[in-house]
Amino acid sequence: MSPATELSPTAIKAVDPSAQVDDILALPEHLRDALWRVQSAGLRPRDCQGGLVVAGMGGSSIGGALARAVLGDRASRPIVLARGYALPSWIETDSTVLCVSYSGETEETLAAYDAARALGANIVVVTTGGQLAEQARQDGVPVVPVPGGFQPRAAIGYLLVSALEVAALCGAGEGLHSEIDVAAAHAEQLARRWGPDAPEDSAAKALARGLHGTIPQIAGAGLTAPVAYRWKTQINENAKLPAFAAELPEMDHNEIVGWEQATRLGSFSAVFLDDSDLHPRVRQRIELTRGLIASRGGATFRIDTEGETRMERLISVLLLGDLMSLYLAVLAGVDPANVETLESLKLALAGG
Repeated sequence: MSPATELSPTAIKAVDPSAQVDDILALPEHLRDALWRVQSAGLRPRDCQGGLVVAGMGGSSIGGALARAVLGDRASRPIVLARGYALPSWIETDSTVLCVSYSGETEETLAAYDAARALGANIVVVTTGGQLAEQARQDGVPVVPVPGGFQPRAAIGYLLVSALEVAALCGAGEGLHSEIDVAAAHAEQLARRWGPDAPEDSAAKALARGLHGTIPQIAGAGLTAPVAYRWKTQINENAKLPAFAAELPEMDHNEIVGWEQATRLGSFSAVFLDDSDLHPRVRQRIELTRGLIASRGGATFRIDTEGETRMERLISVLLLGDLMSLYLAVLAGVDPANVETLESLKLALAGG
């Protein structure tokens, strides 16, 4: 094996000086700590007929999407995402708005908070501090404090659990305390199987090598649909690579045709995130779609979730994708913590 493809702890450390991999591997601890932090925030149950709106951007918003997927048909009221400056027009006082900004300075989330206040909605804030925490405390709005020092995307355990707990408190979903605890223990086992000390042919390392040098397309369905999007954004931010996400069965009604000329443009790959609870026809579509893409020269991979509960299974592919994206960064020789392009855009907006 050449040094360029080595994914040993030493090789990883050389490219990951700030130890982003340790933050990924700490997911089980984050899940447990998040439960304690939400319970300590003094949140009171409130029956909100209007459901839950999760307002946030980037790595701060994905927790809401994952929580909605985990709950599935156990969600008793709407759970929607607001990724922008405005809230849905139908929001009223009987809705809960969860404003999530890791830094507390995200301008879109601050605008959504102001909109929720103007509407008189029930508000909960999740943040490390910043303007959002300051304003919430002045307004008497409860704040779930998230520990600082992470890249926002590495705080996913805190953001997922916060969304699940708030959904339960506002009557939008069931409480999942025991499932979160079991999923954390399951994640500890998977971290040992897929982490830096794992064999070179372990799942996360092997997948990273398979995707290296390609433009990945990640496809999910049902439980795995928001995880596919998470894989895409983790590849974007950690490995500094273009990547795209799609959802089955929708991609079979349009995107599949685009693969006819993919190999003329570059090297593409497709990853399908399967789950035992998917509709049988969707699982059949995964195999057929994968075959069509492979017949046109694209590298294809099928990944199965692992675990009994929806929470365990979602956490399994969440952790796998996070580690895979970091290993992709190592193979590309780029620091996974560096998001200079993103920061330069924020500075340009601030100056405008």
